[in-house]
Amino acid sequence: MIRSLAAAPRTSFDRERALARMAEETFDVLVIGGGITGAGAALDAASRGLRTALVEQRDFASGTSSRSSKLIHGGLRYLQQREFRLVYEALAERQRLLANAPHLVSPLPFLIPLFGAKGVAKDSLARLYSVALWQYDLTGGLRIGKRHRRIDREEALRYLPTLDVDRLAAGFLYWDAHADDARLTLTILRTAVVNYGAVAANYAPVTGLLTAGADARVAGARLEDGTEIRAHAVINATGVWSDVVRGLDEGPEALGALRPAKGIHLTFPASRLPVTAAAVLPVPQDRRSIFLVPWGDFTYAGTTDTDYQGPIDDPQCTPQDVDYVLAAVNASLTSKLTRADITSSWAGLRPLVSSAKSERTADLSRRHRLTLSEHGLLTVTGGKLTTYRLMASDAVDQVVEHLGRGSRRSPTKRLALLGASGSDALRSPGAAGRLGVDDTMLTHLAGRYGTEARTVIAMTEADPQLGRPLVPDLPYLQAEAVYAARYEMAWTLADVLDRRTRASFLARDASAAAATAVARLIAPELGWSVERAKQEAANYCESAIRSREAAGLNDTGDLALHGQR
Repeated sequence: MIRSLAAAPRTSFDRERALARMAEETFDVLVIGGGITGAGAALDAASRGLRTALVEQRDFASGTSSRSSKLIHGGLRYLQQREFRLVYEALAERQRLLANAPHLVSPLPFLIPLFGAKGVAKDSLARLYSVALWQYDLTGGLRIGKRHRRIDREEALRYLPTLDVDRLAAGFLYWDAHADDARLTLTILRTAVVNYGAVAANYAPVTGLLTAGADARVAGARLEDGTEIRAHAVINATGVWSDVVRGLDEGPEALGALRPAKGIHLTFPASRLPVTAAAVLPVPQDRRSIFLVPWGDFTYAGTTDTDYQGPIDDPQCTPQDVDYVLAAVNASLTSKLTRADITSSWAGLRPLVSSAKSERTADLSRRHRLTLSEHGLLTVTGGKLTTYRLMASDAVDQVVEHLGRGSRRSPTKRLALLGASGSDALRSPGAAGRLGVDDTMLTHLAGRYGTEARTVIAMTEADPQLGRPLVPDLPYLQAEAVYAARYEMAWTLADVLDRRTRASFLARDASAAAATAVARLIAPELGWSVERAKQEAANYCESAIRSREAAGLNDTGDLALHGQR
């Protein structure tokens, strides 16, 4: 029965075919950048009937779009900055994602604990939060179907048992949403390719822009391998790399439009940091907050918001970053977490638009900006994960106006992403039994693939070995790694362990320990030799060591051995 339900996904999401098409055809629009904004632009353009291509210099979502806080939210703190329109737009986009991608985006309660001397909170603080949450609900938060409410001390402890009971007075509960950012980005892009005929390729860095006509209008791009992609319009959606692409068009004077801000997160076992709702904890002597977010058997904490001046290709957590987050969390909890409790960490860069008004990156607006160069390169910068669709729609509106073809209205407000249609049936009573799996496996797969989970299940039926864990004590299956290589354009071991699954974001050491076995598993799918598989494992372990050492975490000697096996 499973086989009859599980037709393999269409194989148009194929890198070699994509590159061949790019070399042969002329496109209406070329999108440079395979993060959330670029993927959104590709889907928006393709769904309007435009011939669309996308290239990404590394892997899809390998930059900021896999390293965010993974929250689909309006941003309660933006109300304090009087960014009412941003919050309104973001909450509207949150609801669209809940409707269009219910398999990937889930409602999540958020706890704001109220602290005070001897467990008595100041009335002024409670009123401040109450007013802010009413504003949030009325700005659009109520669309989720729940409004905020004040809760007592005992209920707050049920959500987060390790809160400091000596200072805890009460709390507030409100609702937002959560999503795996890399999974969302990949699904948006696959929807554009599989359902709307777009073409996309990762590991296709742009080294130059093509021009045409007396006015040297941008007319495509040249890849590192010499491939030339011709297009009538080009969108630069490369996030923190956007100044680099603008420099190919405008020269060195294009640099400086962005001001990257670094955010880091730390992952802990849920046994050490148990939460059943996301929590918003105040940072002492700071005007910021730290989120605690449940993620299966783990909880992650973040984020920081600091000016960043280093290399943008591989930002790292530093010991200072780790100290900041640990101190912020421990100030509100009794568990007193240490470095030894950290199972992983990650750092990402926000592509914020520069401003002379503030010295703090936390104060910079998260609104997006469109910039059209003299030669026709359209650059989209700023924004946030939640508002990607709006950013993409605004960019493609300009392309449609320039080209004089394509639908003038974006259909993406109500466009279901791949795997969404019919995914509710996978959550119905008895669905797991009908598919021959247990409830835990089906819940995990349905929350990552939607209806395409049936294909992964069929793979485990054909080869029961593929139903075993990919990394011990993590929920991912070996079948998911094979699926990633076969259908999701995974090209390296890191693509599988960092982004197609999120194994390394949950447990970096365990993922590195499994690197050799995972490389051997996917080698036949990707045509790797024995030596290539060994090298992939070695590279992966070296990256894990570099991340741990940069953060000042524990000894990394054992990790080096795993890459040599």
